[in-house]
Amino acid sequence: MTALTTLVLGGYGNFGARICRALVGDAATRHHIALLVAGRNASPAEALAATLGHGTQGVALDHQAPGLVTTLRHWGVDLVIHTAGPFQAQAYNVAQAAAEAGAHYIDLADGRRFVCDFPAAMQAAFASAGRTAVAGASTVPALSSAVIDHLCAGWQRIDSIDICIAPAQRAPRGQATLAAVLSYCGLPIEVWDGGRWQLQRGWAQPTAVRFQRLRPRLGAVCDIPDLEIFPAHYKARDRVTFRAALEVGLAQRVFATLAALRHWGVLPHPEKLAWLMHHMGGALDFLGTPLGGMVVRVAGADGQGQPRRRAWHIAADHDHGPEIPCMAAILLARQLAAGHTLPTGAHTSTSLLTLEAFAPELAKWGMVTDIVEET
Repeated sequence: MTALTTLVLGGYGNFGARICRALVGDAATRHHIALLVAGRNASPAEALAATLGHGTQGVALDHQAPGLVTTLRHWGVDLVIHTAGPFQAQAYNVAQAAAEAGAHYIDLADGRRFVCDFPAAMQAAFASAGRTAVAGASTVPALSSAVIDHLCAGWQRIDSIDICIAPAQRAPRGQATLAAVLSYCGLPIEVWDGGRWQLQRGWAQPTAVRFQRLRPRLGAVCDIPDLEIFPAHYKARDRVTFRAALEVGLAQRVFATLAALRHWGVLPHPEKLAWLMHHMGGALDFLGTPLGGMVVRVAGADGQGQPRRRAWHIAADHDHGPEIPCMAAILLARQLAAGHTLPTGAHTSTSLLTLEAFAPELAKWGMVTDIVEET
């Protein structure tokens, strides 16, 4: 079998480096993947490639520069994994270049418009190329949909879906991730609530969220693809919510303050603070722990029409939480490297993977999951 030449864009970044290590470190697929670590600067790309070995190469690549199609063809790229966020303000130039170069494409996008509009925008290009493109291959909606599919298997209906991610304070933070969440801080977000679309402000009005193995935290509304995809995909009757719960309450209130300042017109572009917050965020680490997690709660009627409420919890200790957003892309890349067929054309990651597929990756990092029947 010919090795799948895989280019990881943003390959030495917070998520990209984890994906590179996973693809090279997996003995089952190591010899089926020829890895290219790509980023704007050659030096860190080459340094990471040198530590990975197994023929891994580091290359300098600015995905916004012209000639990307030619570059991908020159390196014979079969798969592009795009981790260079933030995606909220990006166009589909990387995906378009991948299609024109005859390569598969996977990204870790969490931008609502980027992911939700991706299938319609890119279907023709990838269908014509006979290749697969997947947007949002990350915690949401890849893992979140896998959890819901598992919890609600055989149900007659789903009434509500409530998701909350709770990162550990000490876990590594990427500046691009901060810029992404700050981009909608204080802006109105469309949320399916009470059986209709309503506007809620991002990161404003945090409320308490309960977890199985974490202390309760304050969680605030975030703008992610699930909010738009899940009401239709699961025909949720009442609501679909998503919150992020920072471990240190002070940090959560700082975001709420920024949301208020933007709402009042005092701070029109909080995302410009991403660099400052990225470099100062460690000042609060002494108040936190290396323990993060996530909860997905669903309510509805089971196969016999009886009311059910279930929750799936995960606890990720030792600052391993940032491994979770990388897992869907890793699993999909391994499938392609093993010669498995993925749906041709452009798709979101919704229901592409099962919860069972994630299980080995979660176990690898010592993450603990619980399914709880709630009343």
